[in-house]
Amino acid sequence: MRISNREFNKRRKDLMAQMESNSIALLSSAPPSVRNNDAEYPYRQNSDFYYLTGFAEPHALLALIPGRRHGEVVLFCQEKDKDKELWTGYILGPDAAIEELGVDDAYPIDDIDEIIPGLIEGRDRVYYSMGKDDDFDNCVMEWVKVIRNQAKIGPHPPSEFQVLDHLLHELRLYKSPTEIKLMEKAAKISAEGHRAAMGFCKPGVMEYQLEAELHYAFTRNGSRAPAYVSIVGAGDNACVLHYDSNDAEVKEGDLVLIDAGCEYQHYASDITRTFPASGKFTPEQKAIYEIVLKSQEAAIAEVQAGAQWDAPHKASVRVITQGLVKLGLLKGRPAQLIKSEAYKDFYMHRVGHWIGMDVHDVGDYKIDDHWRLLEPGMVTTIEPGIYISPNNTKVAKKWRGIGIRIEDDVLVTKTGNKILSTGIPKTVQEIEDYKNTLKTKSKKLLEKINRLKNYGKKNSS
Repeated sequence: MRISNREFNKRRKDLMAQMESNSIALLSSAPPSVRNNDAEYPYRQNSDFYYLTGFAEPHALLALIPGRRHGEVVLFCQEKDKDKELWTGYILGPDAAIEELGVDDAYPIDDIDEIIPGLIEGRDRVYYSMGKDDDFDNCVMEWVKVIRNQAKIGPHPPSEFQVLDHLLHELRLYKSPTEIKLMEKAAKISAEGHRAAMGFCKPGVMEYQLEAELHYAFTRNGSRAPAYVSIVGAGDNACVLHYDSNDAEVKEGDLVLIDAGCEYQHYASDITRTFPASGKFTPEQKAIYEIVLKSQEAAIAEVQAGAQWDAPHKASVRVITQGLVKLGLLKGRPAQLIKSEAYKDFYMHRVGHWIGMDVHDVGDYKIDDHWRLLEPGMVTTIEPGIYISPNNTKVAKKWRGIGIRIEDDVLVTKTGNKILSTGIPKTVQEIEDYKNTLKTKSKKLLEKINRLKNYGKKNSS
């Protein structure tokens, strides 16, 4: 399953339809990133660039020129080089790019300084992502300078520059049926990783061993990388929102919070589960967990076409505040505690964010200073949590060090919503049953191995 050239072409046409007449849009590929000395990180294409091209190579530039007689879509990319390919892998090259990517023209990237000024000249407006890449900003200004120096004898330089991001990111916000299928696939792979880590977990293992279970499942099922740095926090570490050291030992009685998701064909998943290492929640852990789960259910119910973006968050805050008051961890009237934001001592982040090609995906949350309305095709995470710091002396000791978050990826549909990240135990009963079932299976397997060993000893004697 892949995005077709037809869909990439539609995306480009949709973007050009929003551009002013006699304009040009320029998008640069992501530069390679050095890890250390002369070793690079695995290459990952800029999401905007990939969204419009499906082209995963570095050292490339896309020009969109609505109304150009000789072709509206122009790609600059690396030339074929047998010696370079021997070391770094296959290069598509300009000739093959026209057919394989469906662009109108393709040129060697080394010729860009000679060709681009001619494509820009006479255009009234240039769209590009200003201010994000100093090197690219300088390139655009140098091309414009070339045109300005020749203005007396030729076409004029552009008079206006506009940030491309808003137009492009609004397109990316609405997921196509194929994009949704890819996100479902990413979530399915991630779910297998979460089940594997949950099943492997027991007191005495290291957080990084759980991380290894996650990443093994990701890679084994076709994902080439996590969508973000995996969070595996046991005990007090679960109270650190972006904990990623993942180097502590899991102790008896610990809750383990795992926030991890894979990327599949440039589309992300983002899932969090929290579970007891021993397989059984303590009364305090269970009480907090039930509040978080109830708040997530209330938030997901608000993910509806026509609802304000903020509606799921408000629902989660209401349930969490009421729950904390009931347990005596907050004192006062829930309405007043919400107004004063007293809940932020325990729940300090928002309930979700857009997700798509980027794990924190693009798209505005407000329009004209008002929360935008949810629409079919949008995908958001829903991830409420309660975090009781081990240093919080305002609460009884039995509550300290409990960190719980539950997260799923939710699609807005015409009739409601659809949870993309299914197949992972989530209720208290489901989690305890899953852990205990695995314990039983492991015990029976060990007994069988021991019987076979004893049988072998008897026969050898």
